[in-house]
Amino acid sequence: MQIFLLITVLSLAPSIVIMLTSFTRIAIVLSLVRQAIGIPHLPPNQIVVGMSLFLTFFIMAPVWSEMNSKAIQPYIKREISQEEALKNLKEPLVRFLSKNIREKEIELFVNLSGMERPKNINDVPMRVLIPAFVTSELKTAFQMGFMIYIPFLVIDMVVSSILLSLGMMMLPPIMVSLPFKLILFVLADGWNLIITSLIRSFG
Repeated sequence: MQIFLLITVLSLAPSIVIMLTSFTRIAIVLSLVRQAIGIPHLPPNQIVVGMSLFLTFFIMAPVWSEMNSKAIQPYIKREISQEEALKNLKEPLVRFLSKNIREKEIELFVNLSGMERPKNINDVPMRVLIPAFVTSELKTAFQMGFMIYIPFLVIDMVVSSILLSLGMMMLPPIMVSLPFKLILFVLADGWNLIITSLIRSFG
């Protein structure tokens, strides 16, 4: 049974990491940062994905630690039954998901599923909780990305206006605005601010 569960978890590991953790929000925000600056291929995708994974491990460490101490280790030591292990395994994850889901998204999938309105978050099944969490993460990620875009968009508009007023219509504005955006990002310690905001955005 343990081998079967291990194989099942390993086969579903990529989906679990992407859908049930902070990975989605982090990866989207970091990708939008590249687009906002104007260098869509730097940092490379491998660095963005790797950074997203390690930040996910950092954010999810307390949740995984609780799951290990309350469910996995007691089950391995045969101190609890399989049903108790699954229940203890689910509780920390549901608590994390519920802190980062908007009520509107839960209502949406509850209505789409046709089920009765649940009394509390513990009564919401995982088939409703997971898509609601992913939808909420996408919305939050794009909101953060929009806020990141604003200062870089202002720089692009200012540079374009200056070039147009000087009659340099043949000069691509990105060639002039890119160094200014990089200087602004470095002086503002952009990576530090973005990573700090991402980590603190999770409840």
